[in-house]
Amino acid sequence: QVQLVESGGGLVQAGGSLSLSCAVSGLTFSAHAMGWFRQAPGQEREFVATISRSGGSTSYAGSVKGRFTISRDNPKSTVYLQMNSLKPEDTAVYYCAASTAWITRLRRDYEYWGQGTQVTVSP
Repeated sequence: QVQLVESGGGLVQAGGSLSLSCAVSGLTFSAHAMGWFRQAPGQEREFVATISRSGGSTSYAGSVKGRFTISRDNPKSTVYLQMNSLKPEDTAVYYCAASTAWITRLRRDYEYWGQGTQVTVSP
């Protein structure tokens, strides 16, 4: 059974930082690209960041580039999202996801999803 479990969400003031983790089990972690997406109330789930199977390539949404960093630890089957200089508009439920693609920004390419973790940024 495939499981993706996010952790690290919470409440932070604007300008602060949070670090999200996603522990993965039930699949060959190194054979999957990993992505982070987010969904704010009343909005579509949107792409945030992705990292290739090996960790050698990354891609970010324009709204987070330069502030967020995605990384992975294949032996630990864990993907991370370091979020700095947070803004109120970053408030959302953050989801990690796994794809058999090498690396992809497309939501439809992700076969497995976590349950999400809430991130709230106060002004």
